[in-house]
Amino acid sequence: MQEVKIIGVGMTHFGKFLERSMKDLSREACATAFTEAGIEPQQLQAAYVGNAMAGLVTGQECIRGQVVLRPLGIGGIPVINVENACASSSTAFHLAWLAVASGAYDLALALGVEKLYHEDKKVSFTALAAAMDVEIIQQFLALQQPKKAEAGEGGGKPKSEGGGRSIFMDFYAIGARMHMQRYGSTQEQFAAIAAKNHYHGSLNPHAQYRETYTPEQILASPLVSYPLTRLMCSPIGDGAAAAVLASPEMARKLGARQPVTVAGSALGSGRDRKMNEPDIVARVGKVAYEMAGIGPEDVKVAEVHDATVYGEVQASEELGLCPAGEGALFGAAGHTRLGGKLPINTSGGLESKGHPVGATGVAQITEIVWQLQGRAGNRQVAGATVGLTENGGGAIGVEAAAMSVHILKI
Repeated sequence: MQEVKIIGVGMTHFGKFLERSMKDLSREACATAFTEAGIEPQQLQAAYVGNAMAGLVTGQECIRGQVVLRPLGIGGIPVINVENACASSSTAFHLAWLAVASGAYDLALALGVEKLYHEDKKVSFTALAAAMDVEIIQQFLALQQPKKAEAGEGGGKPKSEGGGRSIFMDFYAIGARMHMQRYGSTQEQFAAIAAKNHYHGSLNPHAQYRETYTPEQILASPLVSYPLTRLMCSPIGDGAAAAVLASPEMARKLGARQPVTVAGSALGSGRDRKMNEPDIVARVGKVAYEMAGIGPEDVKVAEVHDATVYGEVQASEELGLCPAGEGALFGAAGHTRLGGKLPINTSGGLESKGHPVGATGVAQITEIVWQLQGRAGNRQVAGATVGLTENGGGAIGVEAAAMSVHILKI
């Protein structure tokens, strides 16, 4: 296996764009990545395109990658369509990495694109609910539905697909309540972490939401599912992100400036496990760490899958970035803020940057590339030499159905 370099990245502003198509979003993200890489689209040898929801939201099935790349003049080469829930584009990136690392190709594209926002929110929420076993959704919710007294007044009743929110907010809320009961974490700590992410997002010109909030304002926002309020949850949106991967020889040939090395790329799927067994985040993270030859203590900046604020708490612990049970305390103490011990979600995370699900994985990688290259502007982490991304999707039993962890070095 040969080393793989990232020589160009690009992404759109994330937001709600009813007037923009997947083709338009893809064109913008790819154009920036190609310019950074110093290539023409026709030089690509393979393309891996991640998208999760187009079939249910726009009706485009089967050939999504070919459709969005055709206007760019990309054809003839292998175009591999990747659908893996919220981990679709990080999976596409993993496959592009594997293709270049194996020596099959010297130049490959990883693209993530999503049109999730719809005038009828029921369409979006129904699509999101399809990221779990549709035959057991109601059965699972019936078993997990907390008593009103446990869930908090008015905030605990799960809603099914097509309701007023994504069904996954209820799953995260269940995890958050369990964490509170087991470790003593508090809603106030969750609010402090969410406020940190909104502050980071205010510094990111690509973020969907750039407003700042105090922890008190986070707590005062509408309750989604206790203990999670609206400002602790990721919004629905649209966007695209792209990365160009190259072999070392190709990177040198192209005169790549500040190429970033993919030190570790790991992908796994959920399985039935007991509650006391290692979670998928820990299992996949272990593979990535071993591949990269580093430990959690070496990570200088991280982007993790905070579809809700509890997602960041859980990932911080499972990845060994803080001790088990201390994710909420670690974040609330300011250690994950810019200038802290280990800045996490400097982009604003999914809560503020946005979560157009098929684009999220490569967008995380884009942020880490910018950080390692010293190009993150006023959200730059000093001395960022090693970065990590964690991106999960769907649900199988008690864990994510798909999970990827990437470790990048400069």
